[in-house]
Amino acid sequence: MLRAVADSAKMFDIETLPQGSGRGRLKALGRVLRNLNMRGKILVCGLGAVVAAFGLTPAPAQAHGDRVSVKDSYLPGTILIRTGERRLYYFVGTGEAIRYPVGVGRAGMQWAGTAFIDGKYIRPAWSPPDSIRGDYRRLPRVVPGGSGSNPMGAAAMTLSGGGEYAIHGTNAPGTIGGFVSHGCIRMYNEDIMDLYSRVSIGTRVVVTR
Repeated sequence: MLRAVADSAKMFDIETLPQGSGRGRLKALGRVLRNLNMRGKILVCGLGAVVAAFGLTPAPAQAHGDRVSVKDSYLPGTILIRTGERRLYYFVGTGEAIRYPVGVGRAGMQWAGTAFIDGKYIRPAWSPPDSIRGDYRRLPRVVPGGSGSNPMGAAAMTLSGGGEYAIHGTNAPGTIGGFVSHGCIRMYNEDIMDLYSRVSIGTRVVVTR
């Protein structure tokens, strides 16, 4: 800022003002000062815009996963879901995993077994299965992706075995950590996007009680 003002003074050559009458020199000096004042305002406005751009831009949401040591001996790249614990583990090394909080099936709607990721979708449309439509008869046949009423949230990864279950985001973050779903695994939107970036089609998914 100070260097810019100094450069402005050099540009208008304050030290070599006209050598005429005193009134002429005063007028010239006045023009220089007005120009300097205007450039100073421009510099201040520009600086304000930069500060606003860096200060007011919201920081990207951070995933809730944390790296933990585990005793389970699954291969790196495996997803383990512990239903009772309401946690999903993504193995990144021997005895090391990223742990995420999840929402899991309600009583009577939980399951256990092994599946594989067979589809990956960003902001997918959602077609409620018959098991859910029985409880919520007013649901439309298809809820568009990105809609606030779409429970898939930011992304979904479907599991093999008929397409009934998926690991997906949410439109109700307050439900994460509970027994809340019809069998799907529900994650914070930041977490599903983080996990989505780490896994591929064919990733093994193990669900335990």
